[in-house]
Formats: sequence, structure tokens, C-alpha cells
Amino acid sequence: MRTLSIVGALVIVALGCIEAQSQNYRDPSIPRTKDGQPNLSAPAPRLNGKPDLSGVWQAERTPVNEFVRVLGPGLPAIQPDLNDITKHVLSVLWDVPGGEQLLRPEAAAIMQQRQKSGRDFPTAYCQPGSIPASMLILDFKMIQAPGEIVVLAGNGDPARQIYIDGRSLPKDPEPSWMGSSAGRWEGETLIVETTGFKDSAWLDGFGHPRSEAMRITERYRRRDFGHMDIEMTFDDAQNYTRPFGFKTTATLLPDTDVLEYICTENQRRYRPPTP
Repeated sequence: MRTLSIVGALVIVALGCIEAQSQNYRDPSIPRTKDGQPNLSAPAPRLNGKPDLSGVWQAERTPVNEFVRVLGPGLPAIQPDLNDITKHVLSVLWDVPGGEQLLRPEAAAIMQQRQKSGRDFPTAYCQPGSIPASMLILDFKMIQAPGEIVVLAGNGDPARQIYIDGRSLPKDPEPSWMGSSAGRWEGETLIVETTGFKDSAWLDGFGHPRSEAMRITERYRRRDFGHMDIEMTFDDAQNYTRPFGFKTTATLLPDTDVLEYICTENQRRYRPPTP
């Protein structure tokens, strides 16, 4: 079954990253309870009057029974299973009622061709997963400075630079895997807009396409020290009849870090099929 081969490829990619997720270090900046445990309910830290989003984060994991409900019982047996990805890595339309009906005919044809070709999600071939996968596979680290936020992905994707110094998005960006990003604050929420993607990048494991003109809007709100609400909206009139999106929650992973991960050292078993 094609869906299950996509799931299997994503799980193996996550398995290859697993040893690069943790580093035992007691961070003195983390508030703690009397017994020394991180106090994730403490107030969110601030930088120059705004919430500081810095930290290592992990998006809320999807229960395995939810995968089974949608994909069927024949899920891959190789698990730390689906605990290293979320449902939106497989499909950004997972929670959108009638989501597949949003695809324009040309977009539906692209997705069907990708599924028939035998290719898997680009991460299986050591290409970047891009957004949103880089935020939803394993973990990610945000480093906030006064003029920009750098995002390091645990799955080995290129770093993102989100400029929060007042600049606008470039009018004619050079297409790239991670796009060009600019952010602004609205109260306690950081709003990030990103465009200028390579159109060869898949939007998810099912092969939903994106055009170079796709605009992804992210909203980040750090509720307290250990929890952050994330909302992503996708707007691509070339491929979809209207914008759509999803919401998730990220949890801080204290006393850890995102370590270097080189895909080719772990994924040699995956090669694109011969034309």
C-alpha cells in the first residue's frame, strides 16, 4: 500500500536521527520546582519586552490510534514508531474536512504522479523536508536575538533565518528549500510569513505540491515557560482553491539540545528509483 510505504520511509528517517536528540546538561536558566524538576508552568521568559521563544521544542505527537484510524491497522512494525513525527508530516490536510477537494486539477495530478512514481518523501533521499516538516519531525531549536530568530531543525534541514527587524519579504526571492521569512509581533504573538520555496519540495509525505508563490503564515504564542501554541496557514492559489492550515502545541525539551545530524551517514539504503 502506497500510504504505508510513505509512513515506513518517514519512520526510518526519524530512526536515523534518534541518537542526535539529547545532551544531558542542567541548564541554570530553567526555573525548577523544589524537587529540581523543570517548572514548565513558570512564566515565559522575555527579551526586549517580548516573549523569548528560545529553546528546544517538540510538536505535540499524534496518538498511534489516530494514525490507525485514518491509515488502517497495517502500520510499520519498526517503531519508535510514529512517535518522532506528527500526522501533519504525512498530510497537511489531515484535519481539514474535505481537504482533498481543495486541490486544483493540476495539483491533484502532481500528487498522484508522485505517489505512482515510487518516490518517497524527499527526506528519504537526504533532501530537506522543508516547512512544515522541519518543525514536526523530531524537534527544533529556536534562538531569538533582537533582530532575528534562527531555527535549527533536528531532522537535519537547513537553518532558517526569521528576520524580526522590520524588513519586508523580498519581492523576487531566489527559490530555496526553506524559503525567505520575515516576522512581526502582534501583542504576545509572533507572526512569521515565508515564501520563495522550491516547487520541487513536497508539502508533506502524501506529495501535496507547493508553488514558488506559496505563502506560509506561522503564528507562535508562548503560553508559559514550557508550552507554545503554533498555527500554520498555507496559501497557494496556483494549487489550492483557498487557504488552509492546522494548529498544534509545542512542548519545551529542557536540559537538551539539537545536535548535528548528517543524513547521508544514516540513509544510504534509500536511493531514488531508476527512471
